[in-house]
Amino acid sequence: MVSKRMAKVLAGAGAAALVLVGCSSGGGDATPTQAASSEGGTSPRDGIVFDVGVTEEPCPEAINPDNGCIYLGVLSDLTEGPFAPLATQVVTGQQDFWTYVNQQGGISGFDVNMAANTRDNKYDPAVHSQEYRAIEPNILALAQTLGTPQTQAILGDMEADSVIGVPASWWSGWQFPETDGGVLLESGSSYCIAAMGGLDWWVENKAPIKKLVAVGYPGDYGGDYAAGAEAWAAANGVEFAGIVETAPNAVAGNQDAAVSAILESGADVVAVGVGPGEVAEVIGKAVASGFKGQFLGAAPTWNPLLLQTAAAPALVASYTNVGTTGTFGTPSAAMDAMQAQLGEGALPANDGYTYGWVWQYPLKAALEKAAASGDLTREGLVAAVQGGVEVDYEGALPNSLVGGPPADVDRSVSINIPSEDAALGIETLLTGYVGPTAAAYDYSQPCSGA
Repeated sequence: MVSKRMAKVLAGAGAAALVLVGCSSGGGDATPTQAASSEGGTSPRDGIVFDVGVTEEPCPEAINPDNGCIYLGVLSDLTEGPFAPLATQVVTGQQDFWTYVNQQGGISGFDVNMAANTRDNKYDPAVHSQEYRAIEPNILALAQTLGTPQTQAILGDMEADSVIGVPASWWSGWQFPETDGGVLLESGSSYCIAAMGGLDWWVENKAPIKKLVAVGYPGDYGGDYAAGAEAWAAANGVEFAGIVETAPNAVAGNQDAAVSAILESGADVVAVGVGPGEVAEVIGKAVASGFKGQFLGAAPTWNPLLLQTAAAPALVASYTNVGTTGTFGTPSAAMDAMQAQLGEGALPANDGYTYGWVWQYPLKAALEKAAASGDLTREGLVAAVQGGVEVDYEGALPNSLVGGPPADVDRSVSINIPSEDAALGIETLLTGYVGPTAAAYDYSQPCSGA
């Protein structure tokens, strides 16, 4: 999607902040084990059965040395893929989340460890699958599986292995058991719904849209965002000029065809679902070539390092980000907890940190539900998830029933604009916005194949 050179430029401090931890055997025996009573008294884990990925022994460098250990896996874009600058911060946010949970005592007498089984997928489905097979014997669940086609590549294996996971992806298919296998815990509105919500907000607050075009990665998240834009156009009687595809891994510096298509479309608004590297090139070149329209980008299109590129003036003038949560620092109990973990006044490199933290709330709720039932086996955790999990996001997202009917999923978005004065280069104007088209959409199936 972006060249290695551009990925390195964008990665900056975000990629440097993460040190990958070597492989560690964290798995338990496949035969269910029942936690024994601790010496001299009872333990919160007494009577809980567990198997793969859970041990009676404490985690490495445990915060609570008397606790057992739950091992989670991570498959993310950590070095050379287009989302490495964001993904490294996603991992850091998730790591800090579980440190926070462990500092509160853990999960029913168990600390949680994800560092021992963190792997780089290089944003490649084949590598993703290979690394999943490498860590699967060690883990109870996946704290992160990044990418839509990457996660689809291992979904069958996850179902067969009874491994649940948290997708670092907002594909609309994750909200349907037929397409997520009943093993994924998604958070926030899908790319499809986010596109509708962002366009609803635009016409309510900015200007009517006469003609709309979409730009995105085909067979990836951009396709879902584009499908939402097309559905919005159909529902609102707006001319849709089609989808301009930028092939995955087409390098930044090679988007002239996409720019030409935008200029020729006659559209006044462009829905964008690509990586930050392409965003800089596409918007910068389009505006420099005289394009007078506006760009509404999906959440992963933004990185604050874009304000250090030559495209910064064009982005400030013509780009709006449509996210799920507000940017770091938007008031909520969740943001307060993040700040406490980072330290007073400290900032993450980008909002990958925010996404990473927020995405862990459903997994925490699922682990707590399974432990309360006395069954922390893989099968017990799957049962807990497929029964629906009530999730409290501490104000970062609306509380919701994850795993419930698709009609009840979160349809809210955040609206964010670039700002050189904002802490992470972007200012949240609004959170929790549900547009009329997004609210009325018949969500009976995924918006796209990917």
